[in-house]
Amino acid sequence: MRLARLLTPAGPVSGRFEVGDVAPEDGYRGAILHADDGTYEVGRDGRLLPPCEPSALYCVGRNFAATLEQMDYERPEEPDFFIKPPSSLLGHGQPIPSPEFTDELTYAGELAAVIDRRCRNLEPEDVPNVVRGYTIMNDVDALDQQGRTARKAFDGSAPLGPWLETDVDPTALEMWTDVAGERRQEANTELMLFDPYEVIAFLSERFTLRPGDVIAFGSPANPGLLERGNTVEITYEGVGTLRNTVASSR
Repeated sequence: MRLARLLTPAGPVSGRFEVGDVAPEDGYRGAILHADDGTYEVGRDGRLLPPCEPSALYCVGRNFAATLEQMDYERPEEPDFFIKPPSSLLGHGQPIPSPEFTDELTYAGELAAVIDRRCRNLEPEDVPNVVRGYTIMNDVDALDQQGRTARKAFDGSAPLGPWLETDVDPTALEMWTDVAGERRQEANTELMLFDPYEVIAFLSERFTLRPGDVIAFGSPANPGLLERGNTVEITYEGVGTLRNTVASSR
């Protein structure tokens, strides 16, 4: 089942989402959201929001061997993570900012889980019971800044969506990322060094995870930078396609 959130003139609404044959490049215009108070059509009644409201976004890096080779990193002995704030969120179709402070903006197509209930100290086998569903995150990075927070935690650095898929096995999904129509990433989640269940259990030993919190599981190697006007399309098999375009000016 797909779950989505829509921004309407009266405020956000959420519910079950039917995509039909509409396309990501049209912002899924014409797709239908079934909420408790009725049905809403994307485009006519509102636009897609990020599919959750997290207190934090926990992001794992260095989780694919190809990324270690590309960046000349050592293999981590445990998940290597950082945190983005809620202000980093963008919905499907919203423009990715091109900040004044960077000339090296890059992308990373990542699978992400959304937590469904407050939890702590999980075992990996317990994780499916606390996950609401899976979505896609673009971990936008100002590569020329110093330190992960400066590079990765700025406003608009976490496009997330387009919806949550509740019925998917995250451990063996094909993925690909296209930038300006060029294939830039292609991999499978089975190539992760730490699988999603291990990552969530590890983080739950350190943080109380809350409903809506996002946990992103890292990106395959990502050759190339983003330029203003570039469109980034990230697809995870069985989940969907997240599409955003870099703003044409700063």
